[in-house]
Amino acid sequence: MTVTSSERALLDSIDEKEIVGLTTALIDAGGENPGDTEEKAAKVLAEHCRALGFDVRTVEVAPGRPNVFVSIGSDERPGVLFVGHSDVVPAGTGWTTDPFSAVVRDGRIVGRGSCDMKGGLAAVVAAMAAVLRSGLADEHPMTLACLVDEEDTGLGIRAFVAEPQHRTYSCCVVAEPTDLVTIYGCRGAANLEIEVRGRSAHAGQPRNGANAISAAARIIGIIEGSQAELDANPDPELGPATWNVGTIAGGTGTSMVADRCVVTVDRRLLPGESAAGVVGDLRSRIESAELTGSGIDVEIGIAMEMPGFLTSVNNGLVTTAVQSVMDNGSITNGHSAGSNPVRFTDIWTASCDGGFVAQQMGIPTVVLGPGEIERQAHRPDESVAVRQLSDSARAYALIATRIAALPGL
Repeated sequence: MTVTSSERALLDSIDEKEIVGLTTALIDAGGENPGDTEEKAAKVLAEHCRALGFDVRTVEVAPGRPNVFVSIGSDERPGVLFVGHSDVVPAGTGWTTDPFSAVVRDGRIVGRGSCDMKGGLAAVVAAMAAVLRSGLADEHPMTLACLVDEEDTGLGIRAFVAEPQHRTYSCCVVAEPTDLVTIYGCRGAANLEIEVRGRSAHAGQPRNGANAISAAARIIGIIEGSQAELDANPDPELGPATWNVGTIAGGTGTSMVADRCVVTVDRRLLPGESAAGVVGDLRSRIESAELTGSGIDVEIGIAMEMPGFLTSVNNGLVTTAVQSVMDNGSITNGHSAGSNPVRFTDIWTASCDGGFVAQQMGIPTVVLGPGEIERQAHRPDESVAVRQLSDSARAYALIATRIAALPGL
């Protein structure tokens, strides 16, 4: 697609120094989750956007944990919703720099959250600023929803999709790190906690008790056995749903029959699946195996649920996102190697807030942003390329100004 002169002017107005400045300020503001709150980072973002002339609204969903919504343009026509989060995973050890004092070196910004996803937030803001300066905002409204608690239990996104919407949206771009590959679908995730309660007894007479660990082992066998069924019924694009037993803890001593065992399990969800449905099916299998009774009780709790989503690869949002990345020159990414073709679209093995948007708000959704989640995020010396932040901002600006021309969006 040919970039028009007005689009070229828009792209040229993206301010790289502004992106770097906001990214480093957001990194310095911290927001480890768990262990801290997002309040400082939210304040940095809100104050920066107010200074740019954006409409800014904050909603506290828990003490010190405000969702921030920044918008440009008219609220009388559907706009493009961008979604990000203000929290970061704990810094951990092994850093060569202070993780919360951003450093720019060799064309990269180093610091916790640079890749996931303070850089993505700054790129969206820079795109919005360029569209506002160009005078196109009323015709092409944009909103950034910067949400808390994405890295843990999803308090921010749950509050957002549950509240009355102040604006309407035609589509959503989640600015998570994808190396500028347009992600059109991902599986969801459910974290389950299975508590097995038994009856204690002396190990010399184990039949006098009911061993919770032994019962838990049988439940794990049921889970692993059901994986074959999931493998036989994959989604054509996302693949199968999966189980993973993450932790197990139980018993109080070697010479005692264990009266309690807790197993935590990750279950990846296909679009249309729910954690409640998965739990119901597992309970049914446990009952069919006659595991309960005779001193054994089982409770299954849902610690976290994040739905998946799948947008047609032919949807106008997907094609516009891909073309916008190509048209601003960002066509060589970490997924190209030798003679292999560059990938512009993909599905994700991770989960993100986009599933809630697609499910609850019913709008086409993609994930697209700067940084490589597998190589750079959630590790010591996390970093993101400054060039890719600018490329992302330009892609976001093109998406926002092109999407309104598409039928049905």
